[in-house]
Amino acid sequence: MDRLIKVQKKEDIFSDCQNTPVGLLLEYHNLNRELDDYDTAQLLIGMCMDNRNQLRLPANFAFIIRAGGGNLRYSEFKVSYAVAIGGINTIVLIAHNDCGMVNLFSKKEQFIEGLVNNAGWNRDWAEEHFVNFSPMYEIGNEVDFVLSESKRLRLRYPKIMVIPLFYNTQDHLLYQIREE
Repeated sequence: MDRLIKVQKKEDIFSDCQNTPVGLLLEYHNLNRELDDYDTAQLLIGMCMDNRNQLRLPANFAFIIRAGGGNLRYSEFKVSYAVAIGGINTIVLIAHNDCGMVNLFSKKEQFIEGLVNNAGWNRDWAEEHFVNFSPMYEIGNEVDFVLSESKRLRLRYPKIMVIPLFYNTQDHLLYQIREE
């Protein structure tokens, strides 16, 4: 994908993100910048709950909300709290490849069987649960979703910098996304 820009040196960081918490995030994670000390969070990170996504960050550097697909639609009060009480003025949304929230319908039977076998659910309850909630959490294409969610949050929080990024689960690096 030509929309993904790999950060291998400081100069690769988009100019509007240099010398911001986003630039620092990219330096810490991709460039192994020495971890600084922080007393307060510098940004909010919204990212997927997928265990393959692990960020290299200093302690106290970021509020982090993890949700399937990095979908913050149902975590908006937490976002507002980080802005209003935590004082953050930067949000980073991180999508990743091979996300389980893409094409959820193809996982319907596995989902139902998992709840029946692993959690002891009744099959009808499990199916109803999937049918009721999967449309809320389906994200479609990972990059398109993170771009649309960034746009939505920019409209909701017009004074807040909202930046979409992409985590590659093969090389464990963050990529910038060229927005068209």
